Amino acid sequence: MRAVVFEQFGQDPKVETVPDPAPSTGGVVIRVAATGLCRSDWHGWIGHDPDIRLPHVPGHELAGTIAAVGPGVTRWREGDRVTVPFVCACGRCPACAAGDQQVCERQTQPGFTHWGSFAEYVAVEDAEVNLVGLAADIPFATAAGLGCRVATAFRAVLAQGRVAAGEWVAVHGCGGVGLSSVAVAIAAGARVVAVDISQTALDLAAGLGAVCLNPVTTVDIPAAVRDLTGGGAHVSLDCLGSPATCAASILSLRRRGRHVQVGLLPKDPLVPMARVIAYELSVLGSHGMPAHAYPEMMAMVSAGTLRPADLITRTIALDDAPNALTAMGNAPGTGVTMITP
Repeated sequence: MRAVVFEQFGQDPKVETVPDPAPSTGGVVIRVAATGLCRSDWHGWIGHDPDIRLPHVPGHELAGTIAAVGPGVTRWREGDRVTVPFVCACGRCPACAAGDQQVCERQTQPGFTHWGSFAEYVAVEDAEVNLVGLAADIPFATAAGLGCRVATAFRAVLAQGRVAAGEWVAVHGCGGVGLSSVAVAIAAGARVVAVDISQTALDLAAGLGAVCLNPVTTVDIPAAVRDLTGGGAHVSLDCLGSPATCAASILSLRRRGRHVQVGLLPKDPLVPMARVIAYELSVLGSHGMPAHAYPEMMAMVSAGTLRPADLITRTIALDDAPNALTAMGNAPGTGVTMITP
């Protein structure tokens, strides 16, 4: 198969011909129809993920059809249209037994723990607990974006952030997961303040219904958020993952507000703990969403309440993926870039 491969962290990846994957006893191989380019892929390429072993194929947001099935798989057949969460669970550990597959103790992640979906085929482990079937009317590109960005945003906003209608939500960083968080919060009836340095990203957020702030023209973002929201957001999310956006998110909250850290941080940031203590803030992490939680989100997509396809701003071929991946270090990009292998 053809795949995007990098031999060293930070070294330019290339499209190469590599051996096709084979399914494990409980796994499947998926023929990739669409895969998203995510900032998490950039973090992996630059060397921020300790699970990656070189040489490596990135990519973790995917949708396609099952090409091969392991002998232990009974629920799925070749030709089934599927997507997967970016955190694939074992289905057997205590976390999985509690329904918390997104923090599985033996989790696998295509594009991190093993070769990913910037390729014509990708292997997925423990298919019985990880595959999500796709209705014929859901395009592969739409479904691929659900696996990381939309699903991550869905759980971050609703399950971790516990956003309720009428509350104020601040979203710091309006890339794919940030714009998805804006869309989910607005669909839940919240009022949203979107923050980003890209005016194009803010225009997309405004089109979804958000009030927008740009740090380029607004020096003190937390003060501006507190002013707009009458005291601070009820929930604030850092969807970029930097010390600056993490601190700004926390400082944007009203008393007893909830901060949700979604964006990956290259190192542990200095968190303004004095504010956390004084305001009795909740600081929460959010790490994907398990396959069993997909039906509510899929119902909203089918009903048109959530329109992840609206966030796709660019579609590229596999040959264009290496340059697009490395360019994320200079600019995270606007909206969602989808790759069609």
